[in-house]
Amino acid sequence: MSGVSASETPPVALPAVAREVEEFVSTAGWDQGPQLFALVPTADLLIQQPELAGQLDPVASPLTPIAQDALPSAELDEALAGIAWPDAVRGCALAQEIVVLPPDAEPELSEDLDDEAARQFAAEHPQRREARLVAAVLRDGSAACVLRLRGTAEVPEEVVEHPELAPNLTNALLETLKP
Repeated sequence: MSGVSASETPPVALPAVAREVEEFVSTAGWDQGPQLFALVPTADLLIQQPELAGQLDPVASPLTPIAQDALPSAELDEALAGIAWPDAVRGCALAQEIVVLPPDAEPELSEDLDDEAARQFAAEHPQRREARLVAAVLRDGSAACVLRLRGTAEVPEEVVEHPELAPNLTNALLETLKP
């Protein structure tokens, strides 16, 4: 099979997969729980499931996201700590809805606040914005993040991409890929 081998993943593939996951999740609208995806080499997937040949192109999309079962209702960090991926999985992605606060609200978020108090503060802040964050990582340590800020009557929807939008989350996802 020509194209990208299973051992190679072009550097542009991960941001494209993060966008693909965000677009897929957005088709179901807002107010969704966290969703986890395995990222597998498309060429490998086509070898295992040749009937997908008309739907997948390993050159255009060297990685294919595969939705996983719903995460347990435990805290996200606890759920991620219990995940281990088989070698066939090249990476993973997580989509979750979050609340984003303006930079000037950070001084109000005291380090003395516990997680619940911080969530309450964010939920009640008058300048909060709801957002969907997708963080994707590969076994080689690379990361990509996409953040879709939910639009309102006053503020249009906005999409921001940067690999370091969620370093704690990308680090937690990378931990799930360690042998």
